Amino acid sequence: MRNDPKNIFGWCMYDWANSAYITTVAVGVLPTYFASVVVGPEGLRIGGTVYSATTLWAFVIGLASFITFLIAPVLGAISDFSAAKKRFLLTFAYGGALFTLLLYFCGSGDIYLTLVLFLLAQVGYIGANVFYDAFISEIATDDTMDAVSGKGYAYGYVGGGLQFAFSLVLIAGSGWIGISQSTAARLAILTAAAWWAGFSLFTARYLHEARKAAPIPPGYGPRLRTIDYISIGLSRTFETTRKVRQFPHLVLFLVAFMLYNDGIQTVLDMATIYGTEELKLSTTTLLGTLLVIQIIATAGALVFSRIAARIGSRRAIMITLALWSGVVIYAYFIQTAAEYFALGVVVGLVLGGSQALSRSFYGSMVPEEASAEFFGFYTVFSRFSAIWGPLTFAVVRQWAGSSRLAIVSLIFFFIAGLVLMAFVNEKKAREAKTHRLFDSRYS
Repeated sequence: MRNDPKNIFGWCMYDWANSAYITTVAVGVLPTYFASVVVGPEGLRIGGTVYSATTLWAFVIGLASFITFLIAPVLGAISDFSAAKKRFLLTFAYGGALFTLLLYFCGSGDIYLTLVLFLLAQVGYIGANVFYDAFISEIATDDTMDAVSGKGYAYGYVGGGLQFAFSLVLIAGSGWIGISQSTAARLAILTAAAWWAGFSLFTARYLHEARKAAPIPPGYGPRLRTIDYISIGLSRTFETTRKVRQFPHLVLFLVAFMLYNDGIQTVLDMATIYGTEELKLSTTTLLGTLLVIQIIATAGALVFSRIAARIGSRRAIMITLALWSGVVIYAYFIQTAAEYFALGVVVGLVLGGSQALSRSFYGSMVPEEASAEFFGFYTVFSRFSAIWGPLTFAVVRQWAGSSRLAIVSLIFFFIAGLVLMAFVNEKKAREAKTHRLFDSRYS
């Protein structure tokens, strides 16, 4: 099944499908709609404190990350044992798409409803990606993993970009077709949900899971109940945690990833709302810049996979982190729409490279028989990091009354990640994955 074109196509098409959600809903349209329509400039008063839309948005993103942080390793362990990665992927995907669709019905003043539905959609998106990412070690070999990962991200950037371009035209031309911009924004969210659900059918059709379910361990009945799967999942998770010392360079990479990914995700999550509240940019400028990021990120994912083939994944990732540090410094000083657009060009270039290479580099280090569980840990570190970035941004924003100090404070995450990456040994990390992870009870 490895390097099979149809299997890889089915896998890539899920990135094509779900990128409509992350681009249009989580990053593009919904943050602006939430700030300008749902919350408004007056903010939300809780007790004696007024919270801005930016602060509320950052807090709910952190909460979604925390929820996934709690459930991802156990879900990964369960899916590895039962060979159910595809089933879990589609369950979370269609659950997330449903809650995204329900966001269409949120209007002015529906602050709590919007936050709850977005929280559930975000958990669906993140949860599905645990199992989607885990497939990479099953569908690609070590020598093709960077290219396959880059191809997946490229599909995502193109698919998400096309749906987002439609949304941008819909919003920009709302007056011409006789609807308000807020109605156009809600329709854009609705079509993103349909895009996510509809194109996931290609994944359901073409992506195949090669491994069979493991034998039922001693002490369990012939038919496992839900509580039994949870028990086995917890057992495997604890055993993996105990034996993770066999993979010191993988752990070092995870800590580095936890730090620099925190900075990346916070920049992406807060970019549009930063432009709305801090820079007072128009919706057309913000969404147009996001579309450019999608287009350039497609090339960035492919270009950096070629760079990695020449100099190694670790060094290529370190280059992107140096560029990310420059991004947040420049973001502190920008004043105009042209500067925001220029920043988007650089973000697009490094975004594709840093995301695709991080996934493939990690995938090359994990044991195949526990890929979903290890990608559950990958998601744990990713989501644990994504708690602190938005929280840091929210606290600094609330304290300083401006998002500029908040955005430049993220440089800490990129510098710390860059320093730790310098100590990761690629060769030793990949050799360590041959260690036997589980005893015979779980194999």
